[in-house]
Amino acid sequence: MRLLLNIIWLVLAGFWMALAYVLAGIICCVLIVTIPFGIASFRIANYALWPFGRTIVDHSGTASVVGNVVWLVFAGWWLALGHLVTGIALCVTIIGIPLGLANFKLIPVSLVPLGKEIVPAP
Repeated sequence: MRLLLNIIWLVLAGFWMALAYVLAGIICCVLIVTIPFGIASFRIANYALWPFGRTIVDHSGTASVVGNVVWLVFAGWWLALGHLVTGIALCVTIIGIPLGLANFKLIPVSLVPLGKEIVPAP
């Protein structure tokens, strides 16, 4: 079931959202100071491509809280808005409801990506 959901997700939402994360990561890596944000963005892009069967574990510390505030102001709210709009559009159909819920699950990660680890779901 996870494989089927991931394939449908990839076609309907995953590719476009992952592309947005990659674009944010490239912009962050061009600016030398924000390379940690770029790495986090690439990590979340990988998760946005294939989310079912994996989950996020929080390992936040003081430095990641400060970095997450900066990320939220410059890129996080744009990505969260993309997940919100895509999630609402997917929830219009019955088949798209699990995919829309997955989009809503990615909103907190898009807002504060630093200090997060992607692990296989139990």
